[in-house]
Amino acid sequence: MKNVNVDLADLRREYRMKPLRRDDLDSDPLVQFNQWFEEATHAESMDANAMSIATVAPDGQPSLRTVLLKYYDNDGFVFYTNLESSKAKDLAGNPRTSLLFYWSEMHRQVKINGIAERLSTAENVRYFMRRPRDSQLGAWVSRQSHVISSRSILEQKFDEMKRKFADGEVPLPSFWGGYRVRPTSIEFWQGRENRLHDRFRYTRVGDDAWSIERLAP
Repeated sequence: MKNVNVDLADLRREYRMKPLRRDDLDSDPLVQFNQWFEEATHAESMDANAMSIATVAPDGQPSLRTVLLKYYDNDGFVFYTNLESSKAKDLAGNPRTSLLFYWSEMHRQVKINGIAERLSTAENVRYFMRRPRDSQLGAWVSRQSHVISSRSILEQKFDEMKRKFADGEVPLPSFWGGYRVRPTSIEFWQGRENRLHDRFRYTRVGDDAWSIERLAP
């Protein structure tokens, strides 16, 4: 085995953006998220809707990957995936999950803990029909998270799906759909100098009520 030994102790930068104060926060974390998301979009953050999602397998092994947020409202945060993927299997056994947005240009993070629930077929169809046709075909191609021997298998399957659905609309696969993560807590993190970051956590205390606490960095 080749020896790998990389010291990153001196790889650092200071965060000098404006502070996050309690008075800056909206009482509703979804309104606060919307404000930060719009600011990240206007700042041209790369893939501002990219979010990491953590799940836990039945054996206790946590897993993390990045997906794209496709919708959010007062009820939560929506993403789509193959329903036979590792993340879907994990969520079937344990719907508790965490989401993380990181907008490096603004030195900001948002961490969301919540419960994932499957979307209805009608909601899945509505979004699926808005996808580009090739993305619709792609949903039919991949057995997400399963082992394959080569990329050529994917390409051959894609060509097969193009021929199969050449004369009409691409239907929604039965094994593809979305989840809504209903938040139980949302934390806003603003990078500050000397690693004394500003952190505020909203915790749900009722159907429409949230408590807000400042956390030590």
